[in-house]
Amino acid sequence: MNPTLRNILAVVLGWVGGSIINIGLVNIGSSIMPIPGVDTNDLTALAEAMPTLDFKYFIFPFLAHALGTLMGAAIAYRIAVSHKMKFAWAIGVLFLIGGIAVNYMLPGPTWFAVADIASAYLPMAWIGGKIAEKL
Repeated sequence: MNPTLRNILAVVLGWVGGSIINIGLVNIGSSIMPIPGVDTNDLTALAEAMPTLDFKYFIFPFLAHALGTLMGAAIAYRIAVSHKMKFAWAIGVLFLIGGIAVNYMLPGPTWFAVADIASAYLPMAWIGGKIAEKL
Protein backbone atom coordinates (compact mmCIF):
# COMPACT_ATOMS: atom_id res chain seq x y z
CA MET A 1 0.00 0.00 0.00
CA ASN A 2 1.14 3.54 -0.73
CA PRO A 3 2.78 4.93 2.48
CA THR A 4 0.80 8.18 2.28
CA LEU A 5 -2.49 6.34 2.01
CA ARG A 6 -1.50 4.07 4.85
CA ASN A 7 -0.66 7.06 7.05
CA ILE A 8 -4.04 8.62 6.25
CA LEU A 9 -5.68 5.30 7.04
CA ALA A 10 -3.81 5.28 10.37
CA VAL A 11 -5.50 8.52 11.40
CA VAL A 12 -8.92 7.47 10.15
CA LEU A 13 -8.84 4.04 11.79
CA GLY A 14 -7.30 5.43 14.98
CA TRP A 15 -10.06 8.00 15.20
CA VAL A 16 -12.83 5.50 14.41
CA GLY A 17 -11.42 2.83 16.75
CA GLY A 18 -10.97 5.30 19.60
CA SER A 19 -14.45 6.72 19.01
CA ILE A 20 -16.02 3.26 19.20
CA ILE A 21 -14.32 2.67 22.55
CA ASN A 22 -15.33 6.14 23.75
CA ILE A 23 -19.00 5.70 22.79
CA GLY A 24 -19.08 2.18 24.17
CA LEU A 25 -17.77 3.26 27.57
CA VAL A 26 -20.15 6.23 27.74
CA ASN A 27 -23.07 3.90 26.99
CA ILE A 28 -21.89 1.33 29.55
CA GLY A 29 -21.57 4.09 32.13
CA SER A 30 -25.07 5.35 31.38
CA SER A 31 -26.50 1.87 31.81
CA ILE A 32 -24.57 1.09 35.02
CA MET A 33 -25.16 4.49 36.62
CA PRO A 34 -28.15 6.18 34.99
CA ILE A 35 -28.72 9.76 35.99
CA PRO A 36 -32.04 9.80 37.86
CA GLY A 37 -34.71 11.75 36.00
CA VAL A 38 -32.47 12.71 33.06
CA ASP A 39 -32.79 11.45 29.52
CA THR A 40 -29.14 11.27 28.45
CA ASN A 41 -30.23 11.50 24.81
CA ASP A 42 -31.64 14.99 25.50
CA LEU A 43 -28.60 17.27 25.42
CA THR A 44 -30.48 20.20 26.96
CA ALA A 45 -31.61 18.14 29.96
CA LEU A 46 -28.13 16.64 30.29
CA ALA A 47 -26.48 20.08 30.13
CA GLU A 48 -28.79 21.33 32.89
CA ALA A 49 -28.01 18.33 35.10
CA MET A 50 -24.22 18.26 34.56
CA PRO A 51 -23.21 20.90 37.16
CA THR A 52 -25.24 19.13 39.87
CA LEU A 53 -23.91 15.60 39.37
CA ASP A 54 -21.77 13.71 41.88
CA PHE A 55 -18.22 12.55 41.14
CA LYS A 56 -19.34 9.01 40.32
CA TYR A 57 -21.18 10.19 37.19
CA PHE A 58 -17.91 11.48 35.72
CA ILE A 59 -15.90 8.26 36.09
CA PHE A 60 -17.11 6.63 32.88
CA PRO A 61 -16.95 9.79 30.76
CA PHE A 62 -13.34 10.30 31.88
CA LEU A 63 -12.47 6.66 31.22
CA ALA A 64 -14.19 6.88 27.82
CA HIS A 65 -12.16 9.93 26.85
CA ALA A 66 -8.87 8.59 28.18
CA LEU A 67 -9.14 4.99 26.94
CA GLY A 68 -10.64 6.01 23.61
CA THR A 69 -7.70 8.33 23.02
CA LEU A 70 -5.16 5.77 24.25
CA MET A 71 -6.46 3.03 21.98
CA GLY A 72 -6.96 5.35 19.02
CA ALA A 73 -3.37 6.57 19.34
CA ALA A 74 -2.09 2.99 19.63
CA ILE A 75 -4.03 1.99 16.51
CA ALA A 76 -2.68 4.96 14.56
CA TYR A 77 0.87 4.24 15.72
CA ARG A 78 0.69 0.60 14.65
CA ILE A 79 -0.78 1.36 11.21
CA ALA A 80 1.38 4.38 10.31
CA VAL A 81 4.38 3.75 8.08
CA SER A 82 6.51 6.69 9.19
CA HIS A 83 6.46 9.34 11.91
CA LYS A 84 4.42 6.94 14.02
CA MET A 85 4.40 9.01 17.20
CA LYS A 86 3.23 12.06 15.26
CA PHE A 87 0.19 10.09 14.17
CA ALA A 88 -0.48 9.02 17.75
CA TRP A 89 -0.26 12.69 18.75
CA ALA A 90 -2.63 13.60 15.90
CA ILE A 91 -5.24 11.30 17.43
CA GLY A 92 -4.68 12.98 20.79
CA VAL A 93 -5.23 16.39 19.21
CA LEU A 94 -8.41 15.25 17.42
CA PHE A 95 -9.83 13.85 20.64
CA LEU A 96 -8.70 16.97 22.55
CA ILE A 97 -10.65 19.17 20.14
CA GLY A 98 -13.67 16.92 20.64
CA GLY A 99 -13.19 17.02 24.41
CA ILE A 100 -13.04 20.81 24.46
CA ALA A 101 -16.22 20.93 22.35
CA VAL A 102 -18.04 18.50 24.65
CA ASN A 103 -16.95 20.41 27.77
CA TYR A 104 -18.30 23.57 26.11
CA MET A 105 -21.61 22.01 24.99
CA LEU A 106 -22.18 20.09 28.24
CA PRO A 107 -20.53 22.24 30.89
CA GLY A 108 -19.93 20.25 34.03
CA PRO A 109 -17.95 21.04 37.13
CA THR A 110 -14.72 22.95 36.55
CA TRP A 111 -12.68 20.22 38.24
CA PHE A 112 -13.88 17.71 35.65
CA ALA A 113 -13.18 20.00 32.68
CA VAL A 114 -9.65 20.66 33.95
CA ALA A 115 -8.92 16.99 34.71
CA ASP A 116 -10.43 15.85 31.41
CA ILE A 117 -8.62 18.39 29.20
CA ALA A 118 -5.31 18.06 31.07
CA SER A 119 -5.03 14.30 31.36
CA ALA A 120 -7.44 12.40 29.12
CA TYR A 121 -6.13 13.38 25.70
CA LEU A 122 -2.51 14.35 25.03
CA PRO A 123 -0.99 12.29 27.85
CA MET A 124 -3.05 9.28 26.79
CA ALA A 125 -1.99 9.74 23.15
CA TRP A 126 1.65 9.66 24.26
CA ILE A 127 1.07 6.57 26.44
CA GLY A 128 -0.85 4.85 23.62
CA GLY A 129 2.04 5.51 21.24
CA LYS A 130 4.59 4.21 23.76
CA ILE A 131 2.54 1.04 24.38
CA ALA A 132 2.19 0.44 20.64
CA GLU A 133 5.92 1.01 20.20
CA LYS A 134 6.65 -1.90 22.53
CA LEU A 135 4.27 -4.31 20.76
